[in-house]
Amino acid sequence: MSRILIIDDEEKIRTLLSRIIALEGFEVFQASDLKSGLRKLEISDIDVLLCDVKLPDGNGVEFSKLVKGKFPTIEIILLTAFGNIPDGVQAIKNGAFDYITKGDDNNKIIPLVYKASEKVALNKRVLQLEKQLGDKLSFDHIIGKSKLIKSAKEAAQKVATTDATVLLTGETGTGKEVFAQAIHNASQRNHQNFIAVNCSAFSKELLENELFGHKAGAFTGALKETKGIFEEANNGTVFLDEIGEMPLDLQAKLLRVLESGEFLKVGDNKPIKVNVRIIAATNRDLQKEIIAGHFREDLYYRINIFNISLPALRDRIVDIEELALYFLKKFAHSTSKKIKGISEDYLESLKVHSWKGNIRELRNVIERSVILSDGDTLNADSLPLDFEKVQSKEPKILSAFELASAEKIHIQKVLNYTNGNKTETARLLNIALTTLYRKLEEYQLK
Repeated sequence: MSRILIIDDEEKIRTLLSRIIALEGFEVFQASDLKSGLRKLEISDIDVLLCDVKLPDGNGVEFSKLVKGKFPTIEIILLTAFGNIPDGVQAIKNGAFDYITKGDDNNKIIPLVYKASEKVALNKRVLQLEKQLGDKLSFDHIIGKSKLIKSAKEAAQKVATTDATVLLTGETGTGKEVFAQAIHNASQRNHQNFIAVNCSAFSKELLENELFGHKAGAFTGALKETKGIFEEANNGTVFLDEIGEMPLDLQAKLLRVLESGEFLKVGDNKPIKVNVRIIAATNRDLQKEIIAGHFREDLYYRINIFNISLPALRDRIVDIEELALYFLKKFAHSTSKKIKGISEDYLESLKVHSWKGNIRELRNVIERSVILSDGDTLNADSLPLDFEKVQSKEPKILSAFELASAEKIHIQKVLNYTNGNKTETARLLNIALTTLYRKLEEYQLK
């Protein structure tokens, strides 16, 4: 139910309007002057304001500017006994929804109140979605307390407030796009476009068109001029995922964008100027790609101004439980299942897994486990069959009574304690680092 405030110094008109609007199902508040009306606005969640233009303590047209400044979601309908064009124009400039004359336009009031309240509801919904999106993309929602992920987050937060080009490196599935979005969201460009493109998903010709757009007639079927990603993201951020897959001749065009802020559309000879921040990501060793002749050295130094390495999941085992519970909550909600927790045996299976697909693989395992589960807790029986097969590949199955079994569990616990730091693990175990690596291989620990 929308809340309506009527400000009018004529009690009969105010009371009549209140009754008419209340009969439509709205909750109505009244005030006789601007001062008391402002107090009502401050203590009540008003959606639509109906305000007389001429009041004992001020002018409704000017008051509308004050209201929109303090309460931007409120819609204002101004009522006047003597309408004039200059006042009407100024009212709209000040943010009023409409400006109508009393008596002549009485039949317009109820439809206007409905339209204004619908606009308020829509605007509130948009603000709510923007807030949810902002929360989702913030650094606060990057899960993990391990030293490695905290170090990566701290570095990303520092560079986010600058315009520096960022290179995110790490294995597939470590969360490079999530970091890129969080960097954009924490930057001064956060109200502009963030556009991501996977450079490995297109052929050379399609990727060039995707990035730079084309002129009409540039090729068969190019009936009209189109904008590319760089033009669409002007003043915002472009995320180039898997940049190591970009063809060499396109790398040269990207270098021009980085150096001069200019590019040419396909089939055009007139350069277009843009102001775009670039965040790139790769799971390849670009220095090896340079030696192999697959990546330009000059481009590498332009994109590697600020490098952030994202850790593999097997190197941040301490974060697995928190990540698993996050995904459990997400998928239990989406499947309407009342699964509340994770058993010890399930969690232990997650912690000793190799996680070649990293967080993306963990996400998929939890989703499938939720689908397979019939109880209120995920346990070993909930694990997908292919996951169990991976676990069964150990060359030696240790009995719970064997000394080696206890040794394996102890090494795993110390690894968890050190967040996967093998040098520190060897020191705490009081063994040589080479001995630790031999035992890790023997027990297939990571």
